[in-house]
Amino acid sequence: MQKVTNISEAKATLSHLIKMVQETNEPILIGKAGQPIAVLSAFKADSTPRKLGGSWEGKVEITTDFDEDDSLTNSFYNSSIFPDRK
Repeated sequence: MQKVTNISEAKATLSHLIKMVQETNEPILIGKAGQPIAVLSAFKADSTPRKLGGSWEGKVEITTDFDEDDSLTNSFYNSSIFPDRK
């Protein structure tokens, strides 16, 4: 059975209510004038595996030799971005 509390009691005992929700995993209804208006419930982290890919999936291909040419790396590190490195 869900615990029901009014707004003033919830304000006064919020820490206790949060602890109860964490320990029991049962939501608590918060009401006003006898009518439920909100639910205090435990946070449940999304445990579904992250979907890889995106809008570029299947549209870009990286060749096996893309990093063999050091000219891009050299131009980056020898640019004015890093003036103290030579």
